[in-house]
Amino acid sequence: MDFLTGLKISSSALKAQRTRMGAISSNIANAQTTRTPEGGPYRKKEVVFGAEPARESFSDILEGELDQYGQKVHATEVISSNAPPILKYEPDHPDANEKGYVAYPNINVMKEMSDMISASRNYEANISAFNTTKSMAIKALEIGR
Repeated sequence: MDFLTGLKISSSALKAQRTRMGAISSNIANAQTTRTPEGGPYRKKEVVFGAEPARESFSDILEGELDQYGQKVHATEVISSNAPPILKYEPDHPDANEKGYVAYPNINVMKEMSDMISASRNYEANISAFNTTKSMAIKALEIGR
């Protein structure tokens, strides 16, 4: 694998983790949202990751040499959770049903915070890998002087 492929893989991971951080931030911000334009409480957003070969050129694809190259990651989609809402008895709330229960999003803020820490650490690790690859490329160019 050459330097450019390593940089592409690290940058794809940075983009995927940024998407994940955005979904987590949205979940935390809307943990108490009981009314959305679609109706009902906010639905938790979850990011689905997928892998694809880090293709260098069309000739590599034709020669079937993709197995020796690394895999790039990407966020394939952001889906809404199908978890049922949490019902709390609050008869004075404007969104309470006829029995006095309010439907809140099924979001555990503590779990979201731990997911955010995990995404942040993954992002930092990919920045480190990117910088290491970059400094290796610079050192290789310095050898040629």
